[in-house]
Amino acid sequence: MSNKLTGYDDTIVALATAPGVGAIAVIRLSGPQAITICNQLFPSKDLLQQASHTLHVGSIVSDSKIIDEVVVSLFKGPRSYTGENVIELSCHGSPYIQQQLIDACIQAGARLAKPGEFTMRAFLNGKLDLAQAESVADLIASHSAASHQTAMQQMRGGFSRELQALREQLIRFSALIELELDFSQEDVEFADRTQLYALIKIALEVVQHLTDSFRMGNVIKHGVNTAIVGKPNAGKSTLLNTLLNENRAIVSDIAGTTRDTIEEVLNIQGILFRLIDTAGIRESVDTIESIGVQKTLEKIKEAGVVIYLFDVSELTAADIRNQVSLFEQDGINYLLVGNKMDVLGEDEALAKFAGIPDILFISAKNHAHIDLLKDRLVQKVMSGDINMEATIVTNARHYAALQSVLQALHDVRSGMDSGLPGDLLALDIRRCLHFLGEITGEITNEEQLDWIFSKFCIGK
Repeated sequence: MSNKLTGYDDTIVALATAPGVGAIAVIRLSGPQAITICNQLFPSKDLLQQASHTLHVGSIVSDSKIIDEVVVSLFKGPRSYTGENVIELSCHGSPYIQQQLIDACIQAGARLAKPGEFTMRAFLNGKLDLAQAESVADLIASHSAASHQTAMQQMRGGFSRELQALREQLIRFSALIELELDFSQEDVEFADRTQLYALIKIALEVVQHLTDSFRMGNVIKHGVNTAIVGKPNAGKSTLLNTLLNENRAIVSDIAGTTRDTIEEVLNIQGILFRLIDTAGIRESVDTIESIGVQKTLEKIKEAGVVIYLFDVSELTAADIRNQVSLFEQDGINYLLVGNKMDVLGEDEALAKFAGIPDILFISAKNHAHIDLLKDRLVQKVMSGDINMEATIVTNARHYAALQSVLQALHDVRSGMDSGLPGDLLALDIRRCLHFLGEITGEITNEEQLDWIFSKFCIGK
């Protein structure tokens, strides 16, 4: 895609490193005048005569005053991140120096970059497709090994390659079907319908797999809300402290101690679990405690998984069956955890609740079976093993487009089953191509690009 959108043929500047005080900071310029602008401020050497991919040490001077001694990194387009001429100034990390350098570049002819504008230019100049460009933002925001790996896989083009292979085959069949329309009087068939059936079958499997992966991708990218619920004094706060290895929640023998929700984040096998310790569920005349119980019920509805923690000495198997029935009526993804087995004994607990499957017995106080609980949590939210080498969809925009592709593919197959004319089949195939193109950026518009890249940080 050529760089023809309005406002993207000038030179931009921004801080590329995180704002604030640090040892060094990097100021980035990109555009046709990037080297010329920097050359005006860098009397140490004529940058216009230097080779690409070289480093130069010297002072930045503006209005006859030295701002800072810097290292200039010079990249000539198209061999740069954006595909344009790029200069990166590595300076000392004072916020004052950073702002002075940016102001000097603006006075020399640059303008301040918008959020994500460097990566947008990389997309417009064909250095990245749109799916890869979006993965840059995901990579910057990655907060676990799993989210980092999925972002890296997409940035390297794994997702795009799968879609491009599918798109090329659909384009070929679409062209053959449309060729038939030019010979409609001769009643010829260029597109082998058997091969098209086989392609649609494969395409449906590929796209269905990608859409199914979004649930996993959403968990990897955003984490999962995990509510720890149960009756007062079941040990919820103790369990939270044990999982976190710190005394985050108040632990007391007095029922109703936790009156508000307490939230912490726990990383298990690369997945972020946002643990919510809730008020115990019971009838209460205490106004403040009642509010806490109401918040607990709200958190249960919002949670991706609910840990139902109960005291194995206090509750009966009938109590647990009643609770399970309530969870299943509301479609809640729950995990039954029997606590305080150190009091009752593990064998006795197993015998007491023998008729109820999938209860995990622990002792939060003694840290017994806590690792098993962590494994069970991962299994609950991931629904099987994670294949981090496979393509996992993490972007809601991609997911919506893939759902539209899936519907269009079903329409193509239904049309073939009912003997739909070639011109109508071609329309449905074009719909598939349109939505696939929306993901990788073959089909887009300026407003859509502005919206996508506005979510990036400035300087990237």
